Amino acid sequence: MTRMAGLEPRNFQWRCEDGIALIRLDRPDRKNPLTFDSYAELRDTFRALVYAEDVKAVVLASNDGNFSSGGDVHEIIGPLTEMDMKGLLDFTRMTGDLVKAMIHCGKPIIASVDGICVGAGAIVAMASDLRLGTPAAKTAFLFTKVGLAGCDMGACAILPRIIGQGRAAELLYTGRSMSAEEGLNWGFFNALHASDKVEAEALALARKIATGPNFAHMMTKTQLNHEWNLSLDQAIEAEAQAQAICMQTEDFKRAYRAFVAREKPVFEGD
Repeated sequence: MTRMAGLEPRNFQWRCEDGIALIRLDRPDRKNPLTFDSYAELRDTFRALVYAEDVKAVVLASNDGNFSSGGDVHEIIGPLTEMDMKGLLDFTRMTGDLVKAMIHCGKPIIASVDGICVGAGAIVAMASDLRLGTPAAKTAFLFTKVGLAGCDMGACAILPRIIGQGRAAELLYTGRSMSAEEGLNWGFFNALHASDKVEAEALALARKIATGPNFAHMMTKTQLNHEWNLSLDQAIEAEAQAQAICMQTEDFKRAYRAFVAREKPVFEGD
């Protein structure tokens, strides 16, 4: 069993209490950009979370009023202009691997988004399972602003599933900011909260989820991501198998015993 509570990352803040991991990028003076090292360390952290039984849910938080300004202009974009094709493909595959690691980590991820949330920062929020925002949140997939395609780190696959094809196409072609109100109305944000409340609300939601049947939550996350690629018949069969597996867990038995005793079940994730 991998335990993550003692993790000491170099490129972002990490805290793990009562099964909730809190991650925040830690360069508030630059609105929390991503660097080569932070991409890689975040990727490796989410990969390790698959095996971390002490972590039940993850909150990705803002820092000093901003979520993330995306890839650092001087530390990433500048060097990319000097790389050959192999180096560039190594980089774009690594950034995509961060999204894949988030999707496959088996833990519900909640993004707490305040202020600037653009570029790769917007992708990280997009790749989370749930997103809470503030009225000040400004989300932009601004890859076209730097001469690149909007198809970055899975954006063309994931964003239309959240907000719809037409809305996603507009944001990815124009690179314009999506306002917090648009994000709420379009389904990108699950809720909006005041800037001084949003992180507490995200942690409260994470704690609520973490008290549930965590093995079953892992199954839910897996099916939510896999079933986009399945026919309806295949999806129904996959869910039948997943649910049959969950019916063998102790949490399922605990829930039954609690129901019979007219008590609230206390889940343990086994």
